[in-house]
Amino acid sequence: MSSLKSRIVHAILLVAGITVAGSLWAQSREDQISERLQGADRVCLQGEDCSAGGAGMNMAQAGSDEFSPEAVYENNCAMCHDTGMANAPQPDNADHWNTRLEEDGLDGIVANAISGINAMPPRGMCNDCTDDEVREVVEYLMQDVL
Repeated sequence: MSSLKSRIVHAILLVAGITVAGSLWAQSREDQISERLQGADRVCLQGEDCSAGGAGMNMAQAGSDEFSPEAVYENNCAMCHDTGMANAPQPDNADHWNTRLEEDGLDGIVANAISGINAMPPRGMCNDCTDDEVREVVEYLMQDVL
């Protein structure tokens, strides 16, 4: 009888151990996935110096306590808008911006920047930017047209 109790206790401990190990593995896996899904403004890429202010840095501030539309544009928007990647309108494309201004107005353009449009993600990946800050970045982008 004692042998049966011993086996039952061992089986319970084995199941408990497997359960704990499985939940730790699952949590570790969830953390890994979560880390991989962070915004591009929070990821330090291989080969980059990420020590002072790299990964996890608020790109809206870019090393400063003050918001900088230029810094946000350079860190979050320029790659697509400066090159026209994914049909992103370029800053110097006055015809495009004037047409958009006539159709949607500045408020409509800002609303699209906040919610995302076409291939552009919401807030242009500046997840820390407020609506007013997104407006400032849009105005910076369109400064040659406004």
